[in-house]
Amino acid sequence: MNDVIWYVAIGAGALIIGGFVGFLLSKSHSERTIGNAEQTAKNMISDAERTVEALKKEQIVDAKEEAHRIKKEADAEIRERRAELTKSERRLVQKEESLDKKLENIEKKEENITRKEKSITNKERELDEQIQRQNEELVKISGYTKEEAKQILLDNVEKEIRQEASVLIRDLENEAREQADRKAKEIITGAIQRCAADHVAETTVSVVALPNDEMKGRIIGREGRNIRAIETMTGIDLIIDDTPEAVVLSGFDPVKREIARLSLEKLILDGRIHPSRIEEMVQKAEKEVNNVIKEAGEQATFDVGVHNLHPELIKLLGRLKYRTSYGQNVLKHSIEVALLAGLMAGELELDPALAKRAGLLHDIGKAVDHEVEGTHVDIGMDLLKKYKESQAVIDAMAAHHGDYEAKSLEAVLITAADALSAARPGARRESLETYIKRLQKLEEIANTTKGVERSYAIQAGREIRIVAKPDEVSDADMVFLAREISKKIESELEYPGQIKVNVLRETRAIDYAK
Repeated sequence: MNDVIWYVAIGAGALIIGGFVGFLLSKSHSERTIGNAEQTAKNMISDAERTVEALKKEQIVDAKEEAHRIKKEADAEIRERRAELTKSERRLVQKEESLDKKLENIEKKEENITRKEKSITNKERELDEQIQRQNEELVKISGYTKEEAKQILLDNVEKEIRQEASVLIRDLENEAREQADRKAKEIITGAIQRCAADHVAETTVSVVALPNDEMKGRIIGREGRNIRAIETMTGIDLIIDDTPEAVVLSGFDPVKREIARLSLEKLILDGRIHPSRIEEMVQKAEKEVNNVIKEAGEQATFDVGVHNLHPELIKLLGRLKYRTSYGQNVLKHSIEVALLAGLMAGELELDPALAKRAGLLHDIGKAVDHEVEGTHVDIGMDLLKKYKESQAVIDAMAAHHGDYEAKSLEAVLITAADALSAARPGARRESLETYIKRLQKLEEIANTTKGVERSYAIQAGREIRIVAKPDEVSDADMVFLAREISKKIESELEYPGQIKVNVLRETRAIDYAK
């Protein structure tokens, strides 16, 4: 045990001694290492200082070289600028010399112009004096004053111009008329061919046939009660005279006349004629006629292709089935006008729908013109406004008789289609008295025009042939005379279609041999 302790003690002592010795040795080595590091640092610092000095010297050398280079470039640029300035100064001096020369030339030219102006002024004065002397001499020779001579000259010039203008107008009118006639014929012919409307006009029946004359007494009734009942309920007068087996219906309202006709025919077939039965038959006839009117209006809109009409306007159209104008059925006439106007509008690339609508409604006022004051045009305008038709349709409808100005090309087509439908052969009847008055008025308009010797209405009023006074109307004035008479006819006379104004002038020279 003691040995162990001894050994431990010896080992511990050895460890202590070894650690002390190691400490001493480590301290000595550290001091040497520190010394070496300090020496190395001093060496590095000196090397860095030497390197910095070398770099400074190099930078200074480079900066001096760069400054020398920049100075050389600046000196070269300055020399170039001085050379350019020298050239510019030289050019400016040359330009100044040139301007001085030009100014001298301009001054010389101005002097020449001044001299020439003075010379021209003197010559103009001399020329004016000479013209004045010549005018005075001419006045003395001719015996006319200056104003009189001027007027004579103007008159001669006016005559020449009028003659040339009349020739030009005549040529242009002939050319335009030929082209317009050819185009109009193509359009109208095509429209008529494509229209294919029925040209047979129906007339309102005003006579009711009776099976025998005994029926007249039954229609009259005891003390006339039956006939009074019929007249009171229908508003139509019954004329029972000596005409065998016939009763004449008289009234201005075509619809009421149709109701009376149907009622009377039903009563005759039924055989029971008394006031209560008459009232029943009149009511049935009214319903039938109203249905017929509605169907006729709807059929007309369907045939023409016009849609979205107010129901009341459709009924008014149907009433035109029983309305005639100069023997022409107004509903058929309206359908015909709508088709013609629509076809012509299509040919001219206008609005066919507007033309058809206005054409179908153009005579709508005739459905109630016997009930309302005013012309059928004004009545029609009021009806179309009442039932909310467009202003374009109203304007086109209103212009078809020339009462209002045509505001669109479609309005002109409505007028043309209306005249075309009414003026075709067999469309309307015209009384002899009205026809004669129209021809007399036509000749009167021509005869009251200055320069007309006499006139003749020919071709059933389609042409008027005028003989002009040769001493008052020259060949050049004939064009103006024909135009004047045409304008008078258009403004003062109502007529279907168109009237040709043909002016003739004849000069005769008569002499006698003795």
